[in-house]
Amino acid sequence: MAMHFVGRRAVEKEEAIIRKTILGIGAAALLGLATPLSAFAGGVGEMNDNLDTLFGEHDRYHAFLNALKKAVANDDKKAVAAMVDYPFQARIGGKAVKIRDAAHFEADYDKVVTAKVKHALRAQTYENLFANWQGVMIGDGEVWFSGVGNANQIKITAIND
Repeated sequence: MAMHFVGRRAVEKEEAIIRKTILGIGAAALLGLATPLSAFAGGVGEMNDNLDTLFGEHDRYHAFLNALKKAVANDDKKAVAAMVDYPFQARIGGKAVKIRDAAHFEADYDKVVTAKVKHALRAQTYENLFANWQGVMIGDGEVWFSGVGNANQIKITAIND
């Protein structure tokens, strides 16, 4: 009978250890979910290195992002229009529309640079940009920009609502 009691006690101790372990893992998982994604990012230095590797430089991309954010925040249609690579494909009213030039872009600015696009720009930080061989992405793909043409001038290549 004493053997049974000792065995039962050992099982209870083991169950307590298992419960604590599961609770600890659960708490760690919840903490991981609550931690902002930026805490996992490598910061400005890592983004600089990434852009240097992809495009041979980072300063112009950082400056372009800042200028774009400022222009959109100020609703400076002319400045944003000057940052676009034309002709430009946009979706307006669910239809693909080819925007030929800056004047056309300015006329349709509010249909192209929507509240969703503005929010993505406001929320975007330099160190959390996504970049690959196609260019640099803002938000979830609301805006893409890259070096274009022989001069490799940085321009907006896509805006998606």
